[in-house]
Amino acid sequence: MTSVSGDARYARQVRFAAIGTEGQARLLQAHVAVVGVGALGCVIANQLARAGVGKLTLIDRDIVDRSNLQRQLLFDEQDAAQGTPKAIAAATRLSGVNSGITLLPHVADLSTYNAETLLSGADIVIDGTDNFGARYLINEFSVKHHIPWIYGGAVGASGMTLTIVPGTTPCLSCLFPEPPPGGTLDTCETAGVLSPIVDTIASIQVMEAIKLITEQREALHGSLLQIDLWQHQWQSLSVSGARRPSCPVCGQRRFDALEGEEAHDAMTTSLCGRNTVQVSPVKPLKLDLQSLELRLRVAGRTELNPYSLRLHLPEDITFLLFADGRALVMGTDEPHLARRTYSEIMGE
Repeated sequence: MTSVSGDARYARQVRFAAIGTEGQARLLQAHVAVVGVGALGCVIANQLARAGVGKLTLIDRDIVDRSNLQRQLLFDEQDAAQGTPKAIAAATRLSGVNSGITLLPHVADLSTYNAETLLSGADIVIDGTDNFGARYLINEFSVKHHIPWIYGGAVGASGMTLTIVPGTTPCLSCLFPEPPPGGTLDTCETAGVLSPIVDTIASIQVMEAIKLITEQREALHGSLLQIDLWQHQWQSLSVSGARRPSCPVCGQRRFDALEGEEAHDAMTTSLCGRNTVQVSPVKPLKLDLQSLELRLRVAGRTELNPYSLRLHLPEDITFLLFADGRALVMGTDEPHLARRTYSEIMGE
């Protein structure tokens, strides 16, 4: 591990009075998990790596696509052409940015079955996801283990962020007892997304993480912060006093998403703006992709790499399979077609 005095890269950061050598030492010892290494997650991971956070867990389920390059700054055209998993591409890029930190990439979809393992040991969890299911899962993990987490979201030219400190602030379920119904919120598919709002929200998330790591909680913004860069509007909604004793998560300590049983059918998730549907098995698998590649050659042209198996099917459908049993069915946004394709190929 790099020492504070042994690496001039942190000199300007150490000179900031609120950090100093003691704060930098805390950063070097910290472990932060970033869930989602897309638009927000790229900025978050990049800034944390450059700040010298000692260990970064990077979790993402997706591969790099050309449409990502407008705002996901850790990736390039070669990553998109090769379909490199985002967690792997990000870790590769950041290893050249700061060789003195530990990077732990996971090509995975955060779920009931792996959250405890993937997030284990983290001092802080930062949200870089694009779905509320993962956020409620992070929230339960945070409350259960008394670990702060930092929510963030951005769409169009607006975004919001909230820092949750169990036992001090309300949790996500206190403020939003139920996730918003599908179709009621703008997404990057319906409203697009501009890079400046991504950078702004992610930078605030990182600053909050630095305050937490350096044990300066009095400097946290303490609000649900909403920003619209197009309309030049910043709104800070205080959340003090918003904790609910009746909250099922932080009040009653029920962790239904984290500890409950998931549906018995394969789960589907449409990926925003991608004409792609993810299909996940009920429980993660451990597939031998090399053996599968030999079997699936009869169905279409195959491409195998260390992380995934790609099968090109008729009618411009591509089936991208990961070792944990997840598949991206590319070329459709219809869940029923994606499930049928998965069933036909995997036999389940």
